[in-house]
Amino acid sequence: MARDRLDSDHAVPEHYADPAPTRFPDCDLVTSPAIATKPNGLLNALGLHRPELRAWAMYDWAVSAMQTVITTAVFPIYFISVAGSEMSKPEATAWYSWANTAGAILIAVLSPILGAMADYRSAKKRFMAVFMLLGVFSTMGMYFIMQGQILLASTLFVLSLAGATGSMTFYESLLPHIASEDEIDRVSTGAYAMGYIGGGLLLAINLAWISNPGLIGLPTGDTLSPAQATLPARLAFVSVGVWWLLFSLPTLRGVPEPPRVIENDELPTGNPFAVAFSRLGETLRELRLYKQAFLTMLAFTVYNDGIQTIVRMAAVFGEELGLPRADLITAILIVQFVGIPFAFLFGTLASKLGTKLSILLGLVIYTGICIYAYTIHTVTEFYVLAVMVATVQGGTQALSRSLFASMVPKHKSGEFFGFYSVFEKFGGILGPAVFGIAVSSTGSSRSAILWVIAFFVVGGAMLMRVNIQDGERMAREADARTHAI
Repeated sequence: MARDRLDSDHAVPEHYADPAPTRFPDCDLVTSPAIATKPNGLLNALGLHRPELRAWAMYDWAVSAMQTVITTAVFPIYFISVAGSEMSKPEATAWYSWANTAGAILIAVLSPILGAMADYRSAKKRFMAVFMLLGVFSTMGMYFIMQGQILLASTLFVLSLAGATGSMTFYESLLPHIASEDEIDRVSTGAYAMGYIGGGLLLAINLAWISNPGLIGLPTGDTLSPAQATLPARLAFVSVGVWWLLFSLPTLRGVPEPPRVIENDELPTGNPFAVAFSRLGETLRELRLYKQAFLTMLAFTVYNDGIQTIVRMAAVFGEELGLPRADLITAILIVQFVGIPFAFLFGTLASKLGTKLSILLGLVIYTGICIYAYTIHTVTEFYVLAVMVATVQGGTQALSRSLFASMVPKHKSGEFFGFYSVFEKFGGILGPAVFGIAVSSTGSSRSAILWVIAFFVVGGAMLMRVNIQDGERMAREADARTHAI
């Protein structure tokens, strides 16, 4: 998958570029001989062998705390039991579902447009910082959510979700600019592994003080006021915001903004909004030129629907088995920490088998997971299921990201990852709906889980049709029709 022609639209920062740089035929970066000939063996295998790669991966570490604590483990329970305490659980659950939908729609509308603007103005990091700060302050604001304040909780959750998703769009669009063709899989999977570490570590810390507030000097007992009783969880929300902000700094400081380039028919002083809409229209009219990238997105949408169904319905499935909430949370932690080595492993596997074949292997394992889930009855078996999910969840998603990144024009990476964000979010809609229909038809989540296999089969079949070499060639040719300013 090495490139046969070098692009010249970006270079490494001055602090590690040599006065007499050497170009290597399989790398888009300008690399010094010292760096090229003496890589750290372990860090190279993990995809973290250069300072800007490690800095980039730190944002996965930073934002994953929001994803584990806010979207998965703590805030959903707080939303239903505290913010929605003045209504029935079904009503509170409906509010939470609508908040998720509102956040997805907001980003779906904004991502491609803002992505195209960021490409034209060379402002990916600035857009990323704006969305990151939106998410950070919205998350920290959750400290003020008290009993019955479901409107405040919904508003802050939508803004927090928009901040996380929006910032990830611009963060991921930096990937093809900092990683060469032969690095991109390892870099993406390495970052996912960093996300597992960061998200799992803060979640474990938060759960420790929520279950035993005395650990950090908070009051305990049965006579606490509502404000005192909810204080551990509210402090967890603040800790997510602080964690997210602090660990974003390495990315914002250590990753170079790609140099500005424009297409040959564009002016450097054009209106960013007008140029953004013009580029979007042009991309949609030229889908045949980027059909491999869009086919990859479509395939990802389908099989990611199955992945997200397993993630979102795991708690429901566990409750149907009669598992205590503590065991469900333990299973989440298992996925976080067991997923770390397997995310790295998938990066290495891709270098041996190829990216597409490695993803397909992950989908085969997901099919086995569905079949095994149909047979389980005990807590121990549920933990085994969590381990199985951990072996493939990060790897398949990380390789999907890097595969897509290898087939998008660099000067349109923000725009394309805006589309990718839209497809990723809406890829989680159909699966849960099918799961719900199956549960209604069969009366059991056990039978419904088998329906999810269809997403892996169809998505895998679509992925098999992707011609990676053709997609990479079209992206390079599109970049050749630009010039630096």
